[in-house]
Amino acid sequence: MAILLSLPPHPLNPPQNLNSATTKPISLPAPKPTAFTTISKRHFILKTTSLSIICLTPAYPVAHSSAEPSVPPKPAVSGIANTKSWFQFFGDGFAIRVPPQFEDVMEPEDYTAGLSLYGDKAKPKAFAARFSSPDGSEVLSVVIRPTNQLKITFLEAKDITDLGSLKEAAKIFVPGGANLYSARTLKIKEEEGLRTYYYYEFGRDEQHVALVAAVNSGKAIIAGATAPQSKWDDDGVRLRSAAISLTVL
Repeated sequence: MAILLSLPPHPLNPPQNLNSATTKPISLPAPKPTAFTTISKRHFILKTTSLSIICLTPAYPVAHSSAEPSVPPKPAVSGIANTKSWFQFFGDGFAIRVPPQFEDVMEPEDYTAGLSLYGDKAKPKAFAARFSSPDGSEVLSVVIRPTNQLKITFLEAKDITDLGSLKEAAKIFVPGGANLYSARTLKIKEEEGLRTYYYYEFGRDEQHVALVAAVNSGKAIIAGATAPQSKWDDDGVRLRSAAISLTVL
């Protein structure tokens, strides 16, 4: 999935002033108007495919730790891999691309959770999807939570912006004490129009996390890719790409 950065065009150099003392004005006869004289405007349209990120807002410099990190973090979104050839997992209202060689590590109780009643309530599913690298050190997970559990409201959240701005929602999705390296708003073109996703990248307890969240019909769908900080330089691109591949169906 390619990220398109919108850069302002360079300003054109203004025309140089002509020396009126050495240049004589030339008068040209005005063209005769005709019935077929028209002025047309050309519109340039940037066409994107489904799941192409078309807007990327600047990161908010928010940190949840009381102390500033001793070493300035590297740019969070430094690269995205093409995930079209990866296996695509379809879950309950979402789809996500799984990095090669990652294995499904969902526990049996995760599949049956929500079906059996405990008292008058169903046991919530811990994960909607969960995959890991062969050594188990890198994990890709998806969880689904009712938005009214994340933010007290009497209205059904229909979009991630209903939970607040990118900066405000960081209090929901980024744990306290974490160092927030990057926070971005992603607007993705889907069949029904544009959908807003929030992207956060942060570190905590020697773990590096890339998290993407979206909302649909009162449910928050959250994808997170984690790895030890020591492995992020080598595997961060594919983990970040896996998290960003989250699609709400």
